[in-house]
Amino acid sequence: MSHRELYCDVCEGVALFEAPPCVDGHGTDCPELICTDCGAAVVVSAFAFPVTRLAARRRQPVRRRAA
Repeated sequence: MSHRELYCDVCEGVALFEAPPCVDGHGTDCPELICTDCGAAVVVSAFAFPVTRLAARRRQPVRRRAA
């Protein structure tokens, strides 16, 4: 089991969290953690966003013509 110190909303302070035995096969990288003081559960996840290339999308400047 992995241990982490995180802020617990129920305990209103920093507490030790541990990953329970994971049935999904995550092992110690399980995103679900449980507070060892009060038993509150949290899910920690990372979001991956694709990188956009704004420089490649730049439009050509608009050229104005006289009427």
